[in-house]
Amino acid sequence: MKGIMRLQLILSLTFLMLAYTSRAAFADPAEVIIEGVEGDLLENVKAALSLPPGIVEDGKVNRLWLDRFVDQAGEKVVNALKPFGYYSARVSTSLDETDEGEYRLHVKIEPGEPVRVKDVSIRLEGPGKDKPVLVEMVSTFPVTTGEVLHQMEYENAKGAVKSRAVELGYLDSEYTTHEIRISLAEKTADISLVLDTGPRYRFGEVTFTGAGDYPDRYLRRFVAFREGAVFSYAKLGKTQLNLINSDRFKSVIVSPQKEKAEDHYVPVVVRLEQAPSRRLRPGIGYGTDTGVRLSVKYRDLNVFGRAREFNSELNLSQKLRGLSLGYIIPDRGSIQSQTEVLLNAIDEDVDRYRSRRISAEINRTRSFRRGRLGTVYLRILLEDFTVGSGQSDAFLVIPGIRFSQRRYDDVVRPRKGFNYSAEIRGSHQVLGSDTGFLQTILEGGTIISLPADLIFYTRFRGAITFQNEPLRDLPASLRFFAGGDRSVRGYSYQSLGPRDSEGEVVGGKNLLVGSVELEKPLFKNWGVAVFYDAGNAFNSLSDINLFQGAGIGGRYYTKIGTVRLDIARQIDVANPDFRIHLTVGVGL
Repeated sequence: MKGIMRLQLILSLTFLMLAYTSRAAFADPAEVIIEGVEGDLLENVKAALSLPPGIVEDGKVNRLWLDRFVDQAGEKVVNALKPFGYYSARVSTSLDETDEGEYRLHVKIEPGEPVRVKDVSIRLEGPGKDKPVLVEMVSTFPVTTGEVLHQMEYENAKGAVKSRAVELGYLDSEYTTHEIRISLAEKTADISLVLDTGPRYRFGEVTFTGAGDYPDRYLRRFVAFREGAVFSYAKLGKTQLNLINSDRFKSVIVSPQKEKAEDHYVPVVVRLEQAPSRRLRPGIGYGTDTGVRLSVKYRDLNVFGRAREFNSELNLSQKLRGLSLGYIIPDRGSIQSQTEVLLNAIDEDVDRYRSRRISAEINRTRSFRRGRLGTVYLRILLEDFTVGSGQSDAFLVIPGIRFSQRRYDDVVRPRKGFNYSAEIRGSHQVLGSDTGFLQTILEGGTIISLPADLIFYTRFRGAITFQNEPLRDLPASLRFFAGGDRSVRGYSYQSLGPRDSEGEVVGGKNLLVGSVELEKPLFKNWGVAVFYDAGNAFNSLSDINLFQGAGIGGRYYTKIGTVRLDIARQIDVANPDFRIHLTVGVGL
C-alpha cells in the first residue's frame, strides 16, 4: 500500500511539474487582443500592434516600455485603418495583469463610417497625352466614385499609369498634381491627378566594352532593339539575358546613359567580362537505357577570333560509344540562326540490333521568333547494321526539314510550357542512295500547373514511313522501336516493335507513343509522381498493338534538371513484370 501511495505521489508531482513546465514554455507573458475588426483591417492592425523587441526579454515584461506601447496603441490603430478608408475610428485600450505576471492588452475598435470617393479627376498632359493605351488606362481607372477610399488600390493604379508611360518611352513622366482631399465631416474624398508624360525617348548608339576578343558585329546580334526604336527597359533586360545565355561572359551589365541623351536619344553601354572560351568538361552518369556513361566534352567558343564554335564530345557507355564533332557559324542577325557542320561516328549495341554508322551533315537553322526554329539539312549516312538475324549495310543521302518551338517558364525546373517539332526527311536512289524512303516525325509535350501545387505532364511521339523497297534495306538507326525510360516505361530499351520469323524485334516503319504524368513536389527539392505510358512501333495500322505501363516515381530537383527514379509495371500482358527507370533531365 505504501508503495502504491508513493507511486501516486510521484505521478502527481510529475504531472504538476510537466504542467508548470509546459505553461512556462508556451505561455506568452504579453499578448494583444483585438476586437471590432476583421479581414484585411484586422491583419493591418495586428501588424501595427506587434510587440517591438525589448518589451519581453528572458520571459519577463519591461513594464515601463509596455506602458509606453499602450499609450501609443490608439494612434497606431487609427493610422492602420486609414489606408482602408476609415479615418474616424474610436479606439479604447485596457491592460490587465494576471497573478502569474502576464499582461493582456485589450484593444476595442469602432471603425465608424468609411470615407467614400466623391469625385475623381485624372488628366494627361504632354506629348503622350493622346496615346491610346494611356487614355484607356485613365478611362478605366479602378478607383471610382461611390467606392470606399482604399489608398493602396489608389497608389497601385496611379503607379501603373506612370509605369506604362515609362514603358512607352516617356522616361520623364511625373505627376504634377496628385491630391486626395478628404472631408471628415462629409466622409468624402476628392481625387485629382495630372500626369505630364514629357518627351518620348528612343535608343541611341550601343557601345560594348570588355569583350575585345569578340567581333563587334557578333555582339550586336544579342541586342534586342535597334537604334532609333522607342526606349524600353524590357528590351534592355532582354539584351542582358541574351548575352548571359550565350555562355560566353562572366558578367553582363547593360546601362542606359539617360543623362547623356541628345535630342532624346539614349546611348547604351554594355559592360562585359569574358569567360574562358576554351572548356574541357568530363562527365559520368547512369541511365537504365544506356548503363554507366562516361563523357568528355571540349568546346572552343571563339574559333579564329570570329565567335565561331567548335565542339566535340566523346561518349562511352555499355550500349553506346560515339564521337561527335561540330562547327557552328553564328548568323549576324539572329541569336538562334546559324549554320552547322556535323561529323558523327557511333557504335550502338543494344539487345535488338547492332549499328555502326558514320554521318556527315550540314544544316541551316533560322529563327522565326518566340522560340520557333526552322532547320533544313543534308545528311550523308554510311551504316553497317545487324537487326535480328539479318545483316546489311547502306549508303544514304538524306535531305530533311524540321520545324520546332519550345517555351517554358523555367529552363531547369519548369512548371508550365510546351514544346513540339515536326520533321520530314527522306532519300531516293536518284541521289545515289541504296534505298528510297520518306519519313514524317511529329513529337511534343506540355507541362500544366494545376491547383494544390500539382504538375501535369503529357508527351507524344508519332512517325510514319513510306518506302519503295523492303524494310530490311532500311538501316537500324532509321527504324522505330519503343520501350525504355523516355518511351514506354515498364519495358526495356528498344524492346517493343515488329518481330521477324524467329521472334526477334526488328523495328518498324511507324511509331506511336504517348505518356501522361501527375507530379506533386514535396519539401524544397523532392517530389512524387504517378504515370501512365502506352505505345509501340508497327508496320501497318492493322498490326498496331499498344503496350502499356504505369507506376510511381520519386523526384529530386537539382540545378541541372530533375532526377527521376520510376518503378513501372507492365499492363494487360501475361506475367507482367516490374522495371526500374532512372533518368535526369527537363520534362518527360
